[in-house]
Amino acid sequence: MNSLKSQKQSRKLLFLSLLIIFPFLSFSQNADSLHSKISVHGAITATNNGISVIPTFMLGKPATIFDLVVAKNKFSFEPQFRFAIEDVKPWSFIFWFRYKLVQSEKFKMGIGAHPSTVFSSTVGTVNGVTKDLITVRRFWAAELTPTYKISQNVNVGIYYLYSRGLADATKNTNFVALSASLSNIKISNDVTFKIAPQLYYLQMDDKEGYYVTSTFSLAKRNFPISLSSIMNKKIDSTIPSEDFVWNISMTYSF
Repeated sequence: MNSLKSQKQSRKLLFLSLLIIFPFLSFSQNADSLHSKISVHGAITATNNGISVIPTFMLGKPATIFDLVVAKNKFSFEPQFRFAIEDVKPWSFIFWFRYKLVQSEKFKMGIGAHPSTVFSSTVGTVNGVTKDLITVRRFWAAELTPTYKISQNVNVGIYYLYSRGLADATKNTNFVALSASLSNIKISNDVTFKIAPQLYYLQMDDKEGYYVTSTFSLAKRNFPISLSSIMNKKIDSTIPSEDFVWNISMTYSF
């Protein structure tokens, strides 16, 4: 698929996302009268190396990520748009629909599903002319996210993601992670640190691998900008990937 067609599809996906978001925003204006709680928030992230939801995969260059969450009661719509900073080409679009299945004091479990589109740049020849082309791969995915609260600042959980690729994409992907989260570690009165280590198994059709990753976050209370870093290390894998992947990111939350 050439870049012109890809750009048209990108615009269609953005338009579809806005069509879904705007009814939530319009309804939220009357939220007080209907006693409904509408939550709208988001974030813009700039990073030196775009790393995917599955940390094994990366863009390999600086990226900008736009996140939006529109939630009502237990339901939420969470689109995410990722672009390369250098040439402003789309990297991936993800449209999460999530539901909080269990919400107790100690145990929580959510479910979710999304369609997604992943873009990649190649160089090809069209009618004898060499051009930059953008190929598109489409996926459907579902997730299960049980977590258990050990203490006020310590959580453990399991994350499971299944992805089904369409056309020439990877057909079956299984991602299973054991994770923990240690938050509100005091650096000073206003600055806190969070670490979220993760051990995971990844299967992609007939290939598989084991990895360890961790996310580090530094935030200041009542300040919209935070810093974070992801580090990912391959333990043993037959999936083509880098042995070690890392990035550093700055996020503005609104």
